[in-house]
Amino acid sequence: MTKTARAFTNIALIKYWGKKDQELKLPYTNSLSLTLDRFYTDTSSEIIDSNKDVISLNDTLLNEEESKRIVKYLDSTREKYDFSEHFKINSVNHVPTSAGFASSASGFAALAASIDQTMALNLDKSQLSILARRGSGSASRSIYGGFVEWIAGDNNDNSFAVPIDENPDIDLEVLSAVINKKAKKISSTVGMEKSVETSPFYPNWVKLVASETNEIKQAIEQKDIQKIGEIAEHNAMSMHALTLSAKPSFTYFEPETVEIIHLIQELRQKGILAYVTIDAGPNVKILGTHKSIEQVKSYLNNLSDVTTVVANIGHGIQYF
Repeated sequence: MTKTARAFTNIALIKYWGKKDQELKLPYTNSLSLTLDRFYTDTSSEIIDSNKDVISLNDTLLNEEESKRIVKYLDSTREKYDFSEHFKINSVNHVPTSAGFASSASGFAALAASIDQTMALNLDKSQLSILARRGSGSASRSIYGGFVEWIAGDNNDNSFAVPIDENPDIDLEVLSAVINKKAKKISSTVGMEKSVETSPFYPNWVKLVASETNEIKQAIEQKDIQKIGEIAEHNAMSMHALTLSAKPSFTYFEPETVEIIHLIQELRQKGILAYVTIDAGPNVKILGTHKSIEQVKSYLNNLSDVTTVVANIGHGIQYF
């Protein structure tokens, strides 16, 4: 029986930037995210009589090179859970790939959930988060909806995400400003390695994340959107400061990225409650209330070559 799982992407409010174990994808710090309802991946898996996996993305069959990362992930899953079956995998991605929208988060969370169902592994949410993490670190958080924290841990069994509030009663929306849908020139993995190895500010980043994680959790509990936004924006800017201070220096920002940052700062001066957060890519996400997001959207629509999409708080893994 073919099992299809849907996983939604998430936006990290407290960023994950740097791995202390590349193979297990163990991060140096905790991170905290908000699952979004607008971007998601649907993945089905079916056992086939073959010694090779057959993988399709958006109804296009992937060649051996294109499917290498997924096959490696499936091989490690087969080894861990002691089965030998191969699969026909079909994944439909409703996320701009490799453009800073964490398509790998929803992708590997959906794949992990689908394999769990197809093979009847009967994993609990923590185990499923661990399995998703082995494909992509941020995928560990897409198992849950709402606000989610990924506990860094120090081994394979204690690094997983936990829900903070899966159904928060809060007037919070995210406006995504899509500047560039092209793949990034520097992958997140390479960007993290360069930042960890060469930025003189990385030790301070580890300390900052610890303090800002505690602060934002208090703000979430108090439903303080202004405080949530302030912390998220500062954390994002601090992460990108690591790329700028790496050797050699690099950035994911495009000119339009900076233009939108300046616009949001100007709108705040006008009393509009809006804050930016940016992952490893040029695209900007704006946090705010429903009213403020509508106001920001009207301003952004005046900019050329910028597409806007509003996202609300999303759910955890779904099956159908």
